[in-house]
Amino acid sequence: MLIPEVPTGERKIEHVRLCLEEEVGGRGITTGLERYRFRHHALPELDFEQVELSASFLSHRMRTPLLISSMTGGSRATGEINQRLAAAAQRRGWMLGVGSVRAAVEQEDLAATFRVRESAPDIPVIANLGAVQLNYGFGADQCRRAVDIAGADMLVLHLNSLQEVFQPEGNLSFKGLLKQIEQLCRALEVPVGIKEVGWGIDAEVAVQLVEAGASFIDVAGAGGTSWSQVEKFRSPDPVRKAAAEAFADWGNSTADCIAEVRAALPQTELIGSGGLTSGVDAAKAIALGADIAGFGRGLLGSAVASEEALDARLAQVELELSIAMFGIGAATIEELQGHKRLIRLG
Repeated sequence: MLIPEVPTGERKIEHVRLCLEEEVGGRGITTGLERYRFRHHALPELDFEQVELSASFLSHRMRTPLLISSMTGGSRATGEINQRLAAAAQRRGWMLGVGSVRAAVEQEDLAATFRVRESAPDIPVIANLGAVQLNYGFGADQCRRAVDIAGADMLVLHLNSLQEVFQPEGNLSFKGLLKQIEQLCRALEVPVGIKEVGWGIDAEVAVQLVEAGASFIDVAGAGGTSWSQVEKFRSPDPVRKAAAEAFADWGNSTADCIAEVRAALPQTELIGSGGLTSGVDAAKAIALGADIAGFGRGLLGSAVASEEALDARLAQVELELSIAMFGIGAATIEELQGHKRLIRLG
């Protein structure tokens, strides 16, 4: 077990512990993926061994269309989780996102907890910062530093307005942020994408972000982890703690976000994440229009348990995705995207 057993006030360890031990999923809202089914193809005219999971994202060729979403870093224990995730992603050909690198940019001795390139030399790596930090002194130089620390191919800025409200250390000024994002996209030498943290990016916002220069969107929809619920457990303020309950069902469902962003932006690179738990979920996300399917908290328990448990979990997701593709007669990820055998129930 990588997480220390002693209680700690260290935020990154607290986040991991809460995601593992408490009920932090949204309540009264789902990913929306359960509203879709694949119509089984009884005669797929396909050899299962021919099913091919390779995919491309921003000119990077990958063995799978799968992403380990940004989760953690910033402490010794969470740095070890990052290294375990990186090694597994490298072995299995997944893309890797690291947690917010802000702490390492501000505190050099934490940089090692985000340095994943040695463990993952060949896969695409995404550095991560909170977009709101652009309103609190972060600029292109700090973002370049984050990319350098992670040895990343691209940067994602996460949008987490509600989390910041409920977080004891929250930064609350999101005013004028779109202009800041636009300036950064123009200045940075690597692609800049935007993600939510679990409340979803809808088409209207996605179009604004792409027009501002974003190279990709990760919808990170509702139905998985709710960060208002996570921060509820950390808040010393009884009023905010109670208020968090009113937002347990807040957000835009993952399936809705993927479908409408793809319809509005047919050429934009799109990651579908938010509450995915299986390879069948990944297949649905891709059939709805995502280029890549991202997994977060659903992998965390295995990552903390052991390398073997994590490898088995990733292998299971890949197998489920391959079987789903075989079950509808899709030999490639390109054939899976927009597949006519994905039907909406009701």
